[in-house]
Order: sequence, then C-alpha cells, then structure tokens
Amino acid sequence: MRIVLLGAPGAGKGTQANKISHKFNVPHISTGDILRHEIKNSTELGNKISKYVESGELVPDEFIIEIIKNKISSGQLENGFIMDGFPRNLKQAKMFSEMLDELGIELDKVINIAVSEDEIINRLSNRRICSSCKSIYSFNNDGKLEKCPKCGGELLKRKDDSAEVIKNRLEVYEAETRPLIDYYSDKGLLVNVDGSGSAEEITERILKVL
Repeated sequence: MRIVLLGAPGAGKGTQANKISHKFNVPHISTGDILRHEIKNSTELGNKISKYVESGELVPDEFIIEIIKNKISSGQLENGFIMDGFPRNLKQAKMFSEMLDELGIELDKVINIAVSEDEIINRLSNRRICSSCKSIYSFNNDGKLEKCPKCGGELLKRKDDSAEVIKNRLEVYEAETRPLIDYYSDKGLLVNVDGSGSAEEITERILKVL
C-alpha cells in the first residue's frame, strides 16, 4: 500500500495517517515530524529549516527531497508507505514521481481530505501537542486538559499554530499545494474524502476508498 495524503494544514492528515498505518502495518512518513525532530536537535539541517517552519513558509524542496530519498534508500519503505505532508508542491510531486518510476514503484491512491477554511482555523487555534509523546489534542478552554492523558507530558501550542501563522500557512497552501489536486486527478489517482466530523468518521470514509 503506497498512499499520499493531501489536505490543508489542520485537515487531519497526521491523525488519519497514524490510524491507517496501524491498521495496515505500513510506515507513516511525516515530513513535518522529521523536520521538527531536526530542529529540536539543532542539526545542521534543522538550523537551516527552522526559520521556514516557524514563519509558516514551505521548507525548500532540496531539503525535503533529501529526506525522502534517504528514507527510501534505507529500505524502510519496502512494504509501502503513507506520505503525510509530502509532496507539498508541483515540483516536489514531479520529482517524487520520477523517483518512484526509477525504482519501479507506483502509488496506489492519493487521498485529499477536504475541510472548510473556518474549520481549519478553529482546529489549529485550539490544538496542543504533547511535549513527550507528540500526541495531538484539541485544547479544552476550561483549562482542565493541561497534561497528556497518555503519558502525562506537558501540552504545548506549536509556534506554527498561532493565528497569524495559520493564515499564512493557508495562503501558502492555496498557492503551492492545491495544484497537486489537479496533478494527481489527471493521473487518475485522486480520491476526495470529506474531512468534517470526528476522526473516526473520517477514517471510515477513507477505509471505504482503500
């Protein structure tokens, strides 16, 4: 199973990728998580990309492609993958397609999770991430949800989930990422899935098209 998940920031790609990954035992590849790991550990790559992530800009293609090439070359993706956050623009998509062609690998489906802009802004503004296990939660405004229910870690608001950065991220998505919908539709790979409702409801919709 080789799947790409598309959708605006906050559409739930990470949540759904995790659910599908566990159900089918296929690696979930989140470029966002990998980039944040590089930043947290102050690696050479992390120092270069931190300014892009914190301002909501897309990380330059050459950094992303380097990460994906390393993953594929490592042999970790022999049984398939679920790509979350990649490709993020048309150039990346074409480079990714060329890379897969060279390896004799074909994508099975590209799933676009469609969510309204108002819902996305609401989700991201109220999102918190565990500092320890990286689980993501919707913030409880009454203040009761202060620690991660899974591991007790501190719940933090990511810098790229501030209102100003969210709006910038959506503008970047419209300009850079939305063209991928047409690209993969022309290839006969795209399936649109309604991203409203609970995570479980969205998962059921995705499973019906797999």
